[in-house]
Amino acid sequence: MLTTGFLNDMFEIKKRKAKGEKSNMQFKSQTIRAIAPEMDPLRIGMGWTLEDLDKPQIMIESTYGQSHPGSAHLNWFVEEAASGIKENGGKEARYYVTDICDGMAQGHDGINYSLPSRDMIANMIEIHGNATTFDAGVFIASCDKSMPAILMGIGRLNIPSIVITGGVMEAGPNLLTLEQIGMYSAQYERNEITKEQLDYYKHHACPTCGACSFMGTASTMQIMAEALGLMIPGSALMPATSHELKDMAHKAGMLAVELAKKGMKASDIVTKRSFENAIMVHAAISGSTNSLLHLPSIAKEFGIQLEADDFDRIHRNAHYLLDIRPAGKWPAQFFYYAGGVPRVMEEIRSMLYLDEKTVTGKTIGENLDDLKASGFYEKSESYLDKWGIKAIDVIRPFDNPIGKNGTIAILKGNLAPEGAVVKHSAVAKEMFHATLYAKPFDCEEDAIYAILHHEIHPNDAVIIRYEGPKGSGMPEMFYTTEAISSDEELNKSIALITDGRFSGASKGPAIGHVSPEAAEGGPIALIEEGDLIRFDIEKREINIIGFKGEEKSDEEVKKELKRRKELWIPKKPKYTTGVISLYSKHAVSPMKGGYME
Repeated sequence: MLTTGFLNDMFEIKKRKAKGEKSNMQFKSQTIRAIAPEMDPLRIGMGWTLEDLDKPQIMIESTYGQSHPGSAHLNWFVEEAASGIKENGGKEARYYVTDICDGMAQGHDGINYSLPSRDMIANMIEIHGNATTFDAGVFIASCDKSMPAILMGIGRLNIPSIVITGGVMEAGPNLLTLEQIGMYSAQYERNEITKEQLDYYKHHACPTCGACSFMGTASTMQIMAEALGLMIPGSALMPATSHELKDMAHKAGMLAVELAKKGMKASDIVTKRSFENAIMVHAAISGSTNSLLHLPSIAKEFGIQLEADDFDRIHRNAHYLLDIRPAGKWPAQFFYYAGGVPRVMEEIRSMLYLDEKTVTGKTIGENLDDLKASGFYEKSESYLDKWGIKAIDVIRPFDNPIGKNGTIAILKGNLAPEGAVVKHSAVAKEMFHATLYAKPFDCEEDAIYAILHHEIHPNDAVIIRYEGPKGSGMPEMFYTTEAISSDEELNKSIALITDGRFSGASKGPAIGHVSPEAAEGGPIALIEEGDLIRFDIEKREINIIGFKGEEKSDEEVKKELKRRKELWIPKKPKYTTGVISLYSKHAVSPMKGGYME
């Protein structure tokens, strides 16, 4: 399922190789080799031949490991990429830095390591690529932190680069997917389903390897990588076990050698306009709010400033097209079957910068034209026949969208002077405007207990604080959001407001990334029980408007918050040693990306 143009390009590569044509380019690896006398013998010690030493040297960096289904299969694609590199006259070198799984880290302090792991993986990619020096790289990952991490690493290395993802797992029986487990778990805690029912869902939600089959952070970031131009068009969210994905990895290896010969660096592809294209795609797919942490962090590594306000600006009046879980009906594998990123881009074509370059050597517009001419969409849609649905049931046409105002909004006010984010496409219309009574908690565990034990009532605002980057590493509030969204009454009558983040699978009335965070003495740290919280998603506002259930004037609110700030005592850090302590000391605001500076 490749473009005709891309297949022709691969054919030309093979013809040139058969004729013995070589690039006249002086590769950086050869320059370093000449001044590093131990390079040759050490590589020969690994089994390299003398001929290998003279070839373009291509690193393959993956997050392969037995950590979770999104990484356990990645060596399949490492080997395919290696084969493609060899076939096109290059020499591969495999590198690994295994990621962790947010799902396995949920419900305990392990989740606090999730966001810091992104920066640590990026650090290791930088070390791997610069300590030896390579002419190009193939980067392979699937999931929540590994995908943004490799994109950050690519920005730092700035070598010719191409991304291959590990695809998405297939749905289970009756299209069961993992993000539903949080809902079923909350139902079990409320005695709404039996343990046997819960166990059945647990044992059948992940039938294959690959990223979780919903539009969470993993799926979103795979799509973002393609939208940025760093992947072969149409390769995001392929089923993880498909032969097509292995073929794509092989061709990515071949293409990496060509990119090395051309000297086409990642920065030649990724620009500010590339990010604006990605954000427009993000709006069309109702992508994860975690993208507001990841895309600015990736942009920073490319020397590009991307603001939260850029998301709000681009999302306004953007068309939301995708009917994929958690906000929609279908599992994520259907996204690929419906035509994937190219179909989305084709539908929103008028809103994109079509002249942006991609790893194919062609522009986005040229790639889309090639795909249309090649029969790509007809072939992909044929996979949907067994379910009796059409591509338009999954990816709506531009003129018949699910919504016309994007999917996220940036809220600001005296509660969040630097901003907060809400995925309004997952919020009941009843909760677009609300005045609620604050119920503050200093950790997620206490909030979950209160929700599940009916201590939270309609018109409450559940405040979870000290869960930002400097507070505890910025864990996601997945179980809390699931507990709320699975309760029909609470879902339409309360809100969750936090300086932490949410799972990409979250739905319901959740406002996160509140900045400044509580650990820095932001207004969220000053909230007391009974304070009045008012937000208006359409007006992009969130404010403390009163105390003890009584509305006050702006001046009275300002005066009281000043008084509380003077009395505020910072909490002792939860972590004083190790990775999270290091991360918390150096992390910037969530609204800037939460990266380490």
